[in-house]
Amino acid sequence: MPPFVEQLSLLHGWLPVAVQALALLVVVGAIGVTRRRWRGWALPVALGVAGLATALSYWYITSIGVAGDPAPVTLWLWIATSGLAVAVLALGWPGARWWRRGLAVVSVPLCALCAALALNGWVGYFPTVSAAWDQLTSQPLPDQIDRLRVTAMQLEGTKPAKGVVVPVTTSADASHFPHRQELVYLPPAWFNSNPPPRLPAVMMISSAFNTPADWLRPGGAFTAIDDFAAQHHGFAPVLVFVDPTGTFDNDTECVNGTRGNAADHLTKDVVPFVVSNFGVSGDRANWGVAGWSMGGTCAVDLAVMHPELFSAFVDIAGDRSPSIGTKDQTIARLFGGDGAAWAAFDPTTVMTRHGHYTGLSGWFDVPSSPGPHAVAEEANSAIAGPSADPAANPEGQDAAANALCDVATTNGISCAVVTQPGRHDWPFAAQAFAASLPWLAGALGTPGTDPVELPRRGGGAPH
Repeated sequence: MPPFVEQLSLLHGWLPVAVQALALLVVVGAIGVTRRRWRGWALPVALGVAGLATALSYWYITSIGVAGDPAPVTLWLWIATSGLAVAVLALGWPGARWWRRGLAVVSVPLCALCAALALNGWVGYFPTVSAAWDQLTSQPLPDQIDRLRVTAMQLEGTKPAKGVVVPVTTSADASHFPHRQELVYLPPAWFNSNPPPRLPAVMMISSAFNTPADWLRPGGAFTAIDDFAAQHHGFAPVLVFVDPTGTFDNDTECVNGTRGNAADHLTKDVVPFVVSNFGVSGDRANWGVAGWSMGGTCAVDLAVMHPELFSAFVDIAGDRSPSIGTKDQTIARLFGGDGAAWAAFDPTTVMTRHGHYTGLSGWFDVPSSPGPHAVAEEANSAIAGPSADPAANPEGQDAAANALCDVATTNGISCAVVTQPGRHDWPFAAQAFAASLPWLAGALGTPGTDPVELPRRGGGAPH
């Protein structure tokens, strides 16, 4: 693929606009508005199909409890246009000329592509053509090597200029949770000695719809951690990109429930595996957990439920508690209707029952609307109810962060709520993780780094 094509943006610029304009022209040509068929019964039927497709899509997206910004109007328009294109293909085929039939056939995938572009613009999953191609064709990650090569490099005393990513197959003996292959990032300093230095580790958790590689691709974690390592003589935490869902669309919220023992997999399978296989520190003072969206909810939940395993967490635009819809829907879908099981994974309940914590700290990061805003603030119970910035947090992630930080502070957990311009998508997650990394690495005792204080109200940008 030519380099100029690889770097074309799928989120901004001329390409998405050009594809949408082409699709509209093809649909109009396929309909042939001057044909008698479309001046009679066919057009209302086609519009009805378009409306039905939109209604079913809205019902599905709403029913699965997708968190974040409301879907953009363009997504619904292109879903409707896709339904219209299918109806035009079926209803307009009889009696149509060959070229109009050709336009009708082409219009269906074109409109579906436009709906996919609108969806991608909503979540920021594929920033460029290259990113989409690599993900959809399962291309290896940059600097990906296998375990045999890692061992060979250790024996040879080879130290890479940048970190490497290693696919791993983690046991599920403790959790019996079916999961996909997971990934481990090793910074250059991991290769300083054999056995390796006992570096800290961070568990990285993606959103509800995910692959373990998402933090490395749309999440920009590779760039952030490699830049950090380059500034600290190759030292950085080992990052563990886990699979908390087992499949792309199995939203577990990292709990033990009807969708599998995801929490047990992360705490009882992954942590011991990484300690024993990569020689990282097993001390809870050197372990952290970070996540975005569902992963943010998971991060704070795992940290407060397992202070014996984790000493720091980064919650990027997570919810107040595990959520796949309303509270009643969540209890029904995740816990089989067991309210007590839900309470056992509700961070507020967990912190209140636990009482005072020692040596646990957290960074909450939520988007804000463009313009003047507080870069960082302490827990503010005044906005622990409805969102203070509904444009950037329509589902109240800012209110959730402040409410959780307020409860955390009451129970001895040091925390800060950080706001930065953005919205609930992967580009914001990448930005927030990069901003939190210096603090997180310092909090976990990364060699060669100095502790960084949590941001405070009026304290300026994170540094």
